[in-house]
Amino acid sequence: MANRAAPEGPSYAAVFVDFENVYYFLKNHFHDPPDLNDYVLALVRKLREDLATRGLDCLVLNAYADFERLATAPQGGLYLMGVSTRNVLGTHHKNAADMQLCIDAMEVLYTRPDIGTFVLVAGDRDYIPLLQHLRRQARQVLVAGFREATSGDLLQNLGPQHFLDARELLPPATLALLEARRRGRPAPEAAAPAPARAAGAAAVGAPAAPAPADAEAAPAFDPVRPLTGPDELRCLAFMVAELLRLSQHRPVNELWLTPFLRRLTDEFPALPEYERRDLLNGLRTAGALRIEKREGEQHPFSVIVLNPEHPDVRALAAAGAA
Repeated sequence: MANRAAPEGPSYAAVFVDFENVYYFLKNHFHDPPDLNDYVLALVRKLREDLATRGLDCLVLNAYADFERLATAPQGGLYLMGVSTRNVLGTHHKNAADMQLCIDAMEVLYTRPDIGTFVLVAGDRDYIPLLQHLRRQARQVLVAGFREATSGDLLQNLGPQHFLDARELLPPATLALLEARRRGRPAPEAAAPAPARAAGAAAVGAPAAPAPADAEAAPAFDPVRPLTGPDELRCLAFMVAELLRLSQHRPVNELWLTPFLRRLTDEFPALPEYERRDLLNGLRTAGALRIEKREGEQHPFSVIVLNPEHPDVRALAAAGAA
């Protein structure tokens, strides 16, 4: 079979995201931060924007992982971004996500001659044969990854001009938060378990559990600043109203993050998902709330804790209770 001619210029791109690779790097390097999926989604979103500035239209976007093993499911967020997910069951001997990614990349190579650029969001040495084959077929190859987790042999094959530093794809505030967490937390082996809630408090959708006698002190809120954006104030008001509504049935001082985000979709239907999540990040950096991880029976989950000392939280709570 004769090879199809490569396109004259790489105006169309295919992006293959080793979701497991990025997820577990962030989890291990930054000591298991909450909202891990949000960081990976933000990275993929910024990557697509950067490729657009290079004149590349991403026609194929795939993400690979054994999603059933992840603590929270990112498929919904990926779908809303136009990313197809490939759920690949892993094994103890070989990362099956790597293998499926390579198979799909080869299929695109030989069935989509219009695609001239292949972008791998990964850094494993295992991808070197794929990278070399794509380049022999006159395709441009870019690799986005964290330098600490990227193979030196892969970089040598690729060339530094084709490497995209994943740190530059994260928002500066997010990266600063992660770096502060890495500096301020012990290594995962030495870290104590996340503290349980007091028996009198309950998270929405999660069972209450008594706090151990030697529980760690709760993490601090960010420095307080008044809220100025109308959407931030509206989001906080909705949060306070949810807590007051739920407190009519039982004592509640936390909101389970995932169900709240679903309700936030109805409250802000005109905003895309990442902008709704940005509202929570804005409230967090304003010191109005913090997001904590809790240990569940099967998987950890995240909760929203409001800062009772924040002036806007106090004002909204007083108005709601009146």
